[in-house]
Amino acid sequence: MSAILAADIGGTSSRFALFELRHGKPALVERVWLQTRQAESFVALLAMLRETGFPAAPGDAEQTVIAVAGPVERLLRSNPPNIPWDIDLERDCSSTGGSVQLINDFTAQAYATQCEPGQTANVLRAGRPNNGGTVAVLGAGTGLGQCALIHADGKDVPVPSEGGHAAFPFRRAEDSLRLFALGRLKRAYCRQEDLVSGNGLSLIHEFLTGERLEPVDVAARLPDCPDTTEIFARCYGRVARQYCLQVLATGGVFLSGGVAAKNPVLVEHPAFLEEFEECPEYAAMLRAVPVRLMTDQESGLHGAARFAWQSLTDQIKIGG
Repeated sequence: MSAILAADIGGTSSRFALFELRHGKPALVERVWLQTRQAESFVALLAMLRETGFPAAPGDAEQTVIAVAGPVERLLRSNPPNIPWDIDLERDCSSTGGSVQLINDFTAQAYATQCEPGQTANVLRAGRPNNGGTVAVLGAGTGLGQCALIHADGKDVPVPSEGGHAAFPFRRAEDSLRLFALGRLKRAYCRQEDLVSGNGLSLIHEFLTGERLEPVDVAARLPDCPDTTEIFARCYGRVARQYCLQVLATGGVFLSGGVAAKNPVLVEHPAFLEEFEECPEYAAMLRAVPVRLMTDQESGLHGAARFAWQSLTDQIKIGG
């Protein structure tokens, strides 16, 4: 029986899961969560994994796919912006057997839209999906991830993005927020993830109230902070609209990431869809786009496993 080891390395948590192929599809067998910043390197993180008694490490399974929150070079290397160490599979996993591949974490999220986490996602708007159309996934967590998934020649093809580092599109009436953010961040421009992320939630709350709090503390106060909720929802809806238009996501937009999964009010607020549809030329198209929220915090593991499953399937086809 083929085994798949999936990993999702984020700025806060690192998740590992063992899957087996059952009835031709990956089935979750066992998983473990670790704290990313407790490890001084990727090798140290793998040592922490072994210390838990987890039954597999990279190379033990037929396919290992590691998703990481950063750009990936040749399925081998990444220097994640929100993790204090890099990953180089040729250096860190050179003695392992089996296939070991590195992918962007939102490539994994894009694949997750096509399996259980996507199928069980909360419907924010049903819309009228274009079957076979491009799917977009974006999500606020430590940063803001984005990826598109297109369907070509009977398979899913991811189109990764680092659009979370692109400039945030402020309105003219938001100049005071823009100046506050630039002063706090000490940057030449405000990135999308500076506002649409956990830290962005804290920044918006501080702008409105003067309170400088950790994201988890702001989240706990959201029921009593309607302005923080509304402005964050509006910012999230805006970057979702931008990305949907950029990739023409007529197959649907999926939201992921811990910020909305733990605090769904931030995307269920009416301001989110109001902002999402704010485009005179394409409002009708945007109103037809399905919008869903993936709340499964292990969606990246399922997506990485699906990527590995597709790789195995391709190998079987090539081998005849």
